[in-house]
Amino acid sequence: VQLQACGGGLAQAGGSLRLSCAASGFTFDDYHIGWFRQAPGKEREWVSCISDSSDIRLYRYSVEGRFTISRDNAKSTVYLEMNGLKPEDTAVYYCAFIKAPWRWSKIASRYDHWGQGTLVTVSS
Repeated sequence: VQLQACGGGLAQAGGSLRLSCAASGFTFDDYHIGWFRQAPGKEREWVSCISDSSDIRLYRYSVEGRFTISRDNAKSTVYLEMNGLKPEDTAVYYCAFIKAPWRWSKIASRYDHWGQGTLVTVSS
């Protein structure tokens, strides 16, 4: 299993970044996918998730309307488009993969595979 997350970096408040997570070594289509983040000194928190067929897309309240999750099963890649960034979005962002019986979950321990994380820093 290989998961390569990228797209993080430095952005100004109000700016945009697009994260991607490319997967290999397992059947991408079988998995639902989540994005989590962990800010310095804080616990990891769920950000968004997308089902295998993209029919379910969910967001935590603080990012709804600003972030968009999507996936391209042909490329085995999941994306997180982040607009209107705020300093409180600063964190390491992780992609994570989950299978049945869960279609989605906010609980990190239910996810089978994790990317290595990509750092997003938003300056005010």
